Order: sequence, then C-alpha cells, then structure tokens
Amino acid sequence: MVKKTVKCSGCGVGLKVDPSVEADEEEADAKCRQCEVEKKMEQMMVAQSELLMRIAELEIALATEQEKTRAMGERLKSAEEALAKMNRGAAYGENSRKPASRTAEEKEQASLGKTGSAGSIVARPSFSEIFINNGWHNSASGKTFPTVNPTSGEVITHVQEGDKADVDKAVQAAKKAFELGSEWRTMDASDRGVLLNRLADLIERDRCLIASLETLDNGKPFVDAYNIDLPLVIKCLRYYAGYADKNHGKTIPLDGSYFAYTRHEPVGVCGQIIPWNFPALMQAWKLGPALAMGNTVVMKPAEQTPLSALHVASLVAEAGFPPGVVNVVPGMGPTAGAAVAGHKDVDKIAFTGSTEVGQQVMETAAKSNLKKVTLELGGKSPNIVFKDANLDEAIETSHFGLFFNQGQCCCAGSRIFVEGAIYDDFVARSVALAKQRVLGDPFDANTTQGPQVDQEQLGKILTLIDSGKSEGARLLCGGARHGSRGYFVEPTVFSDVKDGMRIAREESALFCFVFSSCPDVAFSAVE
Repeated sequence: MVKKTVKCSGCGVGLKVDPSVEADEEEADAKCRQCEVEKKMEQMMVAQSELLMRIAELEIALATEQEKTRAMGERLKSAEEALAKMNRGAAYGENSRKPASRTAEEKEQASLGKTGSAGSIVARPSFSEIFINNGWHNSASGKTFPTVNPTSGEVITHVQEGDKADVDKAVQAAKKAFELGSEWRTMDASDRGVLLNRLADLIERDRCLIASLETLDNGKPFVDAYNIDLPLVIKCLRYYAGYADKNHGKTIPLDGSYFAYTRHEPVGVCGQIIPWNFPALMQAWKLGPALAMGNTVVMKPAEQTPLSALHVASLVAEAGFPPGVVNVVPGMGPTAGAAVAGHKDVDKIAFTGSTEVGQQVMETAAKSNLKKVTLELGGKSPNIVFKDANLDEAIETSHFGLFFNQGQCCCAGSRIFVEGAIYDDFVARSVALAKQRVLGDPFDANTTQGPQVDQEQLGKILTLIDSGKSEGARLLCGGARHGSRGYFVEPTVFSDVKDGMRIAREESALFCFVFSSCPDVAFSAVE
C-alpha cells in the first residue's frame, strides 16, 4: 500500500500516513513524537508553575497564622506572669497578700479566647452520661437531671441520673478491674505513674475548657478556675504520679530465725464522693492517691457540678487507663451517694461535704461492711487579730480568706475576733474593701465575685443573714440578694456578733464577715 505524506503542523516534518485515514493537522501533530514530547513538557512546566504559586500562597498563609499564634502566646504568657505575681493561691497556705481589684493583665487574661458576649469563651459540655468501663451509658432508670448555670439560673444540659443499679454496675466493673491477674493489678507501679502523668498532661491540654466548665457549672470567676484550680489539679496528679513507685514497706529486726516485713497493698474498690465548691480539684485529690497506689474508683460528683468530672473521665480513657479502673456515676446524694457509701463491695469511702451528710456516710459505712472511711467536712474557721498585727496585711488576708470562691470553702475565715484597740478601724476598712467587690458574669474580666452555686445555698445564706439581723448583730453592708437573675449575694459584713448567734455558729457557706470584739481576746484564744 502506498502511503501519503503530510506535514506536522508543529515542526513541518513530513509524516507517512495511511491514505485511508483522515489526517488533519491535529492528528499529524500527535504523530510527531518530538512535538508530542515538547507539548507535554510545556504542559508540565505550566502545572509546575501553578503548583509553586500555590505553595507560595500557603507559605504566606502559614506564616500569618504562626505570627498570630506567637502573638497570642505572648499575650497569654504576659497575663499568666502577671497573675502569678498576685499569687492568688493563699487559700491553700501560701503567705501572700491579695488585692481586691483586678489588674489590667488579669482583665486581658479573662478576655482571652472570647468571641462575643460574656460567657462565650468555650464550647458547651460534651459529656453528660454515666462513665463505666471506659464507656458512656444511659442510666438504668432512664432518668436525667438538669445542671444549672448559677449565673443565670438557666439549664446548661441534662445529665444521666445514676442510682443504686448504676452504682452496682460501676462497682462490679471496678471490682473486676481489681482482680488478681488483671491488667491493672499486674501493671508496674512506675507505669501507673506514667498514666497519671499522661492524665495530667491531657488536663493541661484542656485547661481552658475544664476551667470554663467549672465557671459555667459552679459560678466561680474564670480567672480563678484557670489560674488557681486547674494548676493545682495538674500539680496534684503529677505529685502522686511521682509517688506511685515509692510506697515502701519496712523490714522489722527480730531475734532468732525469723524474717518480718510489712508490705503496703491497695485497699481495693474506693468509693469517692466529691463536693461542688472545687469540683475538679477535689476530684484530683481523690483520684491521685487512689490510682497511684493501685486502687480502682467509683466516683459520684456533686449533682450541682458534674460537668468537669465527666470531662476528666473522658481523659482517663484517652490516657490509657484500663477499663473499670475509674468509673463516674452522676446522681443524687440520697440515691447514688448512699448506694456508694453502703455498697458491700466498696472497700473504702472518701467523702468531702457537709458535716450532716458526713455523719450519714459514717453510719452507712458501718452498717454495711465496716469499710474504711475518710471524711473532710465543714467548719466555721475563726481569725484572731491582735493590736500588734500588721493591720494592712491582716485586713487584706482576712478579706481574701472569706470571699475567695464566693465564701464557699470549708476553711473560710468567716468569724473575725479583733482586739478592742483596733476593732473599729479594722471593721471600717473591711467594710470599705467588701464594697469594692464587683458582682457579675464570672466570664467577664471586671467581675471579682460570682454567684453562689445554686438556689438552695442562696436560700440558706439569706436565711442566716436574716437571723443575724433578728438576733441583734449590726449589719454594716450588704445583707440582701443582688439582682433578680442568678444566685448572687451582696458582700455582707456584721459587727457586734455574739457567740450564741446562728451566724457565729453555722457554716452553710455564709458569705459574710462576722466581727466580735473581746476585751480578753488573748485569754479567750489561749482557752
């Protein structure tokens, strides 16, 4: 067959083609190998150029985001350094003075992360179920209960309400995790420390979120939750992580062919009931030592403040603790709490709360299986100030000792005994300091005092304040509810208080100073 010749439109080279095939310029060009290669190379160069331009755009965007991150980091570091200087942890034994008003740096810290109005600092809670065997479960009864924002009185979310059936399920999970030969019982003590450190790291990662859950659920100022509560939570867990492999027994020298020694072993299943005033911190205080020593846990958080405990439970699973080692059952005290205290397979109960409920826990524990009991109950702590004291420091630390955490501390110094020579001056200056407190949204940078935790506590405080008025104490400031929304109480100061008055004897998170002047205060203190 004779082939005809056509020219390549690209280079003009003659190409032999089958005469039966229609060969236009495009087809001829496609059959010229040299032009085909050059065309593909040209296309590749164009694509490469476009890719390089896209990479350059991404590098510019990345550099911009890195600069934003660096700037935010500097702001955060500056705010934390300023707050660290204030050393607001004096309630935990540090010897320092606390100013009544916030600095500009504190306001900046409280504003970090906010995108709109006060309270929009973080997302809403993600966990509201019962945590057993590293998984989430609805209550056996199908019941839920609302957890309420004390700032507004509005429902945050509904939480699964555990009761005896759920507690029993959690205890059985904890008991199984504690069995001889289980993953938890055969784990090296140092590895338990690794898990606790990992949990501390995860809490540090979620520090802002957990602090905001505390503020949302409890009402404490965000700046306190972020800069006092959460750092103490992290330090607590890391302390016990370091102690996990240092629980040594003893050898006892005996005469004759004998060898005697002591060995510390874990107790077993620990029931833990935590309060609402420092939810995350009290959870750490109970989890840390129990887990470091190899125990398993069934925990009931306070029904007023379950959200941070449930978030930490999610981190327990993320950290790698075996299933059943930590179980969290939200619910009511008379049902879930009583079930934990009275369960025959719970080997120890640790309770923090009111003296009245502590007595019930002790009785229930005794009637069940004589389980070991640890109680941290209420108090009515006095401060005694003599005339030779540094008056500025005494006034300021007394103020902080009461009003920190809205007065909701078992060791709050709500009774002040002042020597007569300085009584009037001390009281007058304390009143002035109390009047400087700013009540409002605890996410707001200007707020120095949040609400009480719930309607019940608000009612108890107002009732006690009324008793002080009726029993003859002198009201110097405050003494009433603040606003109509939320559970706020005005900073309150009473003077001329007698020991027999209810406000001098009853705790109930009384958010006010009660002053007494004793001519023989030195003798009374010795007595």
